[in-house]
Formats: sequence, C-alpha cells, structure tokens
Amino acid sequence: MQKSKPKIGLIKRFLPYYRKYKWIMIADLFCASLTTVCELVLPMIVREITSAATDNIAALTAELILRCALFYLVLRIIDTAANYYMASVGHIMGSRIETDMRRDFFGHLQKLSFSYYDNAKVGTLMSRITSDLFDVTEFAHHCPEEFFISAIKIVCAFIILCTMSVPLTLIVFSVIPPMLLVLMFFNRKMKDGFKESRRQVGELNSQVEDSLLGIRVVKSFANEQIEENKFETGNRKFLVIKAKVYHIMAAFQSSTRLFDGIMYIVVVTAGAFFMLDGKISPADYVAYLMFVTTLLTSIRRIVEFAEQFQRGITGIERFCEIMDIDPDITDAPDAREIGEVAGNISFRNVSFYYESKDKMVLSHLNLDVKAGQSIALVGPSGGGKTTLCSLIPRFYDTTEGQILLDGVDIRSLTLRSLRSHIGVVAQDVYLFSGTIRENIAYGKTDASDEDIVAAAKLAGAHEFIESLPMGYETYVGERGVKLSGGQKQRISIARVFLKNPPVIILDEATSALDNESEKIVQQSLEKLAKGRTTFTIAHRLTTVRNADRILVLTENGIEESGTHEELMAQGGIYSDLYRLYATV
Repeated sequence: MQKSKPKIGLIKRFLPYYRKYKWIMIADLFCASLTTVCELVLPMIVREITSAATDNIAALTAELILRCALFYLVLRIIDTAANYYMASVGHIMGSRIETDMRRDFFGHLQKLSFSYYDNAKVGTLMSRITSDLFDVTEFAHHCPEEFFISAIKIVCAFIILCTMSVPLTLIVFSVIPPMLLVLMFFNRKMKDGFKESRRQVGELNSQVEDSLLGIRVVKSFANEQIEENKFETGNRKFLVIKAKVYHIMAAFQSSTRLFDGIMYIVVVTAGAFFMLDGKISPADYVAYLMFVTTLLTSIRRIVEFAEQFQRGITGIERFCEIMDIDPDITDAPDAREIGEVAGNISFRNVSFYYESKDKMVLSHLNLDVKAGQSIALVGPSGGGKTTLCSLIPRFYDTTEGQILLDGVDIRSLTLRSLRSHIGVVAQDVYLFSGTIRENIAYGKTDASDEDIVAAAKLAGAHEFIESLPMGYETYVGERGVKLSGGQKQRISIARVFLKNPPVIILDEATSALDNESEKIVQQSLEKLAKGRTTFTIAHRLTTVRNADRILVLTENGIEESGTHEELMAQGGIYSDLYRLYATV
C-alpha cells in the first residue's frame, strides 16, 4: 500500500487553489467571527443578569433585562446574515475550487501517454475526478471556517475564564490535551479507512464499467450470474471496509462523549468547591458552565467535521497522486512547430523496450520511407508492427535512436504539430457519444458542413448516412453501438479524410470486418492513401499486394523487404505467410 503523505504537505499543495478566491475567503472568515461573537456574548449577558440578581436584586431592572435582550437580538440578526453568506457564497467558493481542480485533473490526464493508460483503470480515474473532488468542495469551505471559529472560541473562552479564576480555568483546560491525543489517534485510523474505502470504490466503478461496456459479450455467453457474483464479491469487500471505518468512527465519537462528561463533571465539581471557598461567585459559576458548553460545542463541531476533514484530505491526496505522475512524453523546451510536411520518414538505429512487459520489441532498426510511399508491415504477432507505427506520432518514445520527419527529429517538434500531420485508422474504432456529424468533425473541429459531407463521400460513407432517419444528425450511441462495424470504420476514415494529413497509419483497419464491408472500406482506404506516406499493418495479406514496399517484421527485426512479387519469388517468410493467410 502506498504510504500516506503528511497532512501539512497536502494542505500546502491545496492552498494555491484559494488564491483566486482570497477575498471571498476573507469575507467568509469575517462572517465566521461574527457568528462566534453571539456564542461568546451570551454567557457574559447571563453572568451580568445573574450577578445583578445575587449581589443586589434591586439592580436587576426591567431596563437592564430589555437592554440585554435587545443587544442579543441585534447580534442574532447579524449572525443570521453572516451565516447566510457562509452557507451560500462560502459553499459556492468550495464548488469553484472543485471545478478548478477537476479542470486541472482532466487536463493532466490528457497529457499522460499511452504507457500510463496501458495499466490504468478508467473506473478508478472516474472515481477520483468525481466523488473524491466532491468531498474536497466541503473541505475547501468548512476546513478554514471550522478551525477559525473553534480557535476564536477556545482562545477567547480561555482569556475570559482566566479573568474569573485562573486555577479553575487551568483545571478545565487540562482535560483538553488528553482529549485531543485520543481524537488524533482515531483521526489517523479514519484517514486510512477512508482511503481504503475510496480505493475500493474505484475498483467497484471499474468493474461495473467493464461489465456494462461488455454487456453484449456477457449476454452472448449467458454469463450474467458470473458478473453478478464478481460484483457481489467487490460489493461485499466494500461493505467490510465501510464497517471497519464506522467502528473507528463510533470509537471516535464515543470517546468524545466520554470526554464531554469528564469536562462537565470537572467544572461542576471543582467549580462548586471554588464557590464554596468563596473564590468565585455564583454568577461566575454559571458563566463557567455556559462557557464550557461553548467549548464542548466547538470541540464537538471539530469532531463532527473530522469525518469530512478526513474525506477531504483523502480526496486531495488521491488528487495529488495523479497530478504527481509526470507525463513521460512531453514537448522539449525548445520544441518548434513544423510547417509544410512532405512525408519522408526515417528510422535511425531505433530500439524500443516495453517496461511493463519487460521485453525488447525493436532493436537497432533502420528504415527510410520516401514521401508518398505505401509501406506494408506484415509478420507474426509480437514482431513490433504496431509498436513501430506508434513511435511515429510519439504515442511512445524510442528507447534508443531517432525518428526523422522530413529530416527533422520528431522529438524536436511539438506533439500537437507532429500529430496534426498524422492520421490513424485503427481496427478498434472509437466513436464518441454524439452525432455522426460531430464524430466526423472531430478530425477538424472548424470544418464546414460542405467539408464534412465531402469527407464522408470520399470515405464511401455518405450514402448510408443519408439513408439514416436523421442523416448526419443521427445519434451513434455509446461507442457507436447503433452502427455496424463497416459503418463505424467508414466514419473513422471520413474523420481522417477531413484532417487531410500527409502521413497515414492503417492498423489492421479491415481485419474485423466481413468480406462485403472489407471491400467497401478497402476502396475508401485506397483513396485515403493516395499521394500520402502510408504505413499499413495487415493481417489479410491480399490487402497489401499493391504496396510499394512490404516489410516482414519479426522479433529479429526486418527479415524481408520488397514488393509482393519480389518476396513471393524469394520463397521466404512472406511467401509462407501469404500462402497461409491469403484466403483467410
């Protein structure tokens, strides 16, 4: 389990989010001080009235009573207005901080590379960006407010009580240190419990997401019961963790009640003896009891806030865990934009090592591809075909060597500039929840309707789109579930047509399609590749016969290179693969 970070360090990381709202915070704390005045003044008013009644009953006049009542009523009106500000504007400030943190969190997730997402669970990230940060909202508002109010009450109560009796005050306050030690002990236990609880919520979210996204597979194998059992296991584990946390909370709150009783009995007993010896007056004795009630209320509020405080700290910690992950692929300090791109690509002594798989995939590979050439990559699984193509747009960085685009090292270019000149059509098409028009326009967000339609026509998608009830405004559903595989693939091709990049990567773009859909999509791909530097990863070798050059990539690197006719004449690996898969 990852070691928890110190609270002070986490709070220091969180404080900069207050900077934009410092005047709101100052006003909120000012209002908090006003609400505190009422609670501190009431015991003094009661002491004044009690003192008048015990020392000289004639001094207790209707005028004195009404003056005290009016004064307290004015304070209560001020308290009401101040409390309204705290409850409304203060909470909105917390929500704004939450919004800022969620923006930063999401922006950071966008910067993390494929290597991070190879191991990350989306459900866990969803938990961190939603429920974790919601708790931070309450923390952002209540944390400074509650501690500020409690500090004022405790300090002011101590000063006022000392003016009545220093020895009795010291006796009363001697109960507070052991009380705080016990509460701090349970605080630490609660923090660990809440963190474990949050981790399990993320696991549960991830499991639910996995099951629901794969619901068609679940139903096709009639494995609903298996999924329910898996969920039940995770759900029960969450219950066990929550039960453990609530046991700690119960001990926490019960300890508080015990110390409440100790504090009261100390004041009642010691105060009575002091009054018996004439060291304090009956009015002071009553004031002591009321101030102790105020003190206990403050401590109880901190206790009640402790759960929220721990949730907030846990949320901040989990936020920082992700924010502290440095993107392993970033722009160099002197990275520049690239202008016009012809599409010449060169690999110079390129090696790549997968840390997660503890495997060297490419070793000292050299390759030169001229602008406009079509290169096909074939060979057995694990040979590095997809890896080689993923290195071109810097989805991963080379372990050794360099890749040049028009003679320029791609690491000297900004990622945005580099990737804007590369189009990718993958086997697993991802369509965003929205309309067909929005999904095609993702290739160029400022494209006109005419450009979108033109791209769809080039991709062979216009006819089937027009046949849909809502045409280009048809909602594609989650991940495009309302469309067939061939239709989704043509939309993804239209997206790349709209982008119009000089370099194209086709990663087994037709391998999951039926023969009819493959033929249509293949025609679209041929149009797309025309005049562009194209890398095609193919399983069905019949689709790459016309490539300018075919590379046979194995664990040993590029084993064979040439045209279809040249490689067939060699009678090597390609020839064997072609005869094996040509009719697949």
